[in-house]
Amino acid sequence: MGKGSSILLELCDDDPFFDKKKRLLNEMGLGVKEIVHIQSSSDPDSLSTTLNQMLQIARIIHLDEVELYFGQVDGMGFYSPRNEMQALNSILSLVKTSFSSQEHMQTDALQDLQNAIVHRINEFGARDKVENKIDINYKCDKEKCLVQWAENNGEKTRLQIAYIEGAGRGAIAMEDLEVGDIAMEIPASIIISEDLVHKSDMYQILEKIHGMSSETMLLLWSMREKHNCNSQFKIYFDTLPENFNTGLSFGVEAIMALDGTLLFEEIMQAKEHLRVQYDELFPALSTDHPDIFPPELYTWEQFLWACELWYSNSMKIMFADGKLRTCLIPVAGFLNHSLHPHIVHYGKVDPASNSLKFPLSRPCSVGEQCCLSYGNFSGSHLITFYGFLPQGDNFYDVIPLDFDIDQVDSIEDCSLSNWTTHMVRGTWLSKNHNIFYYGLPSPLLDYLRRARSPVPFSKTFKQANLEVDREVLEDLQSTFNDMMENLGDTDMADRYKDAGI
Repeated sequence: MGKGSSILLELCDDDPFFDKKKRLLNEMGLGVKEIVHIQSSSDPDSLSTTLNQMLQIARIIHLDEVELYFGQVDGMGFYSPRNEMQALNSILSLVKTSFSSQEHMQTDALQDLQNAIVHRINEFGARDKVENKIDINYKCDKEKCLVQWAENNGEKTRLQIAYIEGAGRGAIAMEDLEVGDIAMEIPASIIISEDLVHKSDMYQILEKIHGMSSETMLLLWSMREKHNCNSQFKIYFDTLPENFNTGLSFGVEAIMALDGTLLFEEIMQAKEHLRVQYDELFPALSTDHPDIFPPELYTWEQFLWACELWYSNSMKIMFADGKLRTCLIPVAGFLNHSLHPHIVHYGKVDPASNSLKFPLSRPCSVGEQCCLSYGNFSGSHLITFYGFLPQGDNFYDVIPLDFDIDQVDSIEDCSLSNWTTHMVRGTWLSKNHNIFYYGLPSPLLDYLRRARSPVPFSKTFKQANLEVDREVLEDLQSTFNDMMENLGDTDMADRYKDAGI
């Protein structure tokens, strides 16, 4: 074997889906620890083969629950845009780490591999590039003041704030940005976190309340700080909207137009939870401590506004002390969500610079909106807590299914057996609509087949197998018919129009 280097790809033992992923790897002749040898070769075919081998492993390692349940979408290893981008970037990170311990000839091979990975990322990202139209009539004066304030406090950015038609305020690249470039860097000193509450006069009161979380403390702190003319963050609060227009603030007419949908249930449950939380705190806090919790600042409407602020703008950040905190991050809050984000890994303060960095996982061209991912959320969740629906097919728009049939024994020879919950999503996301597949997830079909017949199922054109599948499809049709009846006769397009969606 010629000179080269080796890279270890490993499935962590504490992965919540370790057994399922392990079995997928085993079916491909792979283990949970695979060493890939990088040869010093200029042969592009050899390089492509090595990258594909690594990508095959990395895809499985980085599968989440939904991707694992529904499987590949095109039969060639691709699971979802999120998974593909994370897999490629994880390999890129491993290659960069390997550079420090390699000899000159070995680094040449690693450089070739790194170039191939970046090229693959660029190709994949180019498919999802979105053209943005900027509204030049919106001056963004308050936003510019905030950016200047942040820069005076050590912030660095290669983005500018603009008003984008169809998206509202967003961050636009001022230059071409490549994979690994830092689009924005926020000093920890201007991040709004629970430390500010601990220094306030309300902390000694709130810490004595049983079950009081740091997130609720922050919410109550922001309700008062919004009106504090001497606040360090006054410029930030001045840029916030008077109304967030999330599902939490939908009116009665809009809510009733959604009756029978999953969105209706999610909004109602969330609002009920918040109302109970508010009633537990007020008016008691304002009555007992009117100087600290002025009644006029702690109304239900103000509470709901603060909830929408924290739901739609907060981020979970790991600080240098190792503690995970829920935070508001001035300027970074203008980064919008996308199903194909440029920024994915941004949740940890760099201890060397004591700043939060936002590196790119795929390129962003000058004038293009730079987006990040708020998380792997369904459309109903995004409407409820953020107030928008993303463009494109959302792989996380799933419907959970609850069957009345008895729990069946697991199917030991099925790589994804032992699922305790089942779900469906748009069958157009699947490329396989042939008999025995129907564009539906294998765990769901395996479960229903097992419920219908204890005999192991085989995908052959025997009468018994066809009869089982006919009954399975009838079960699903009955389930979906019941769902549609709950929606009534109103056309769904009209429902969403009435709801202002």
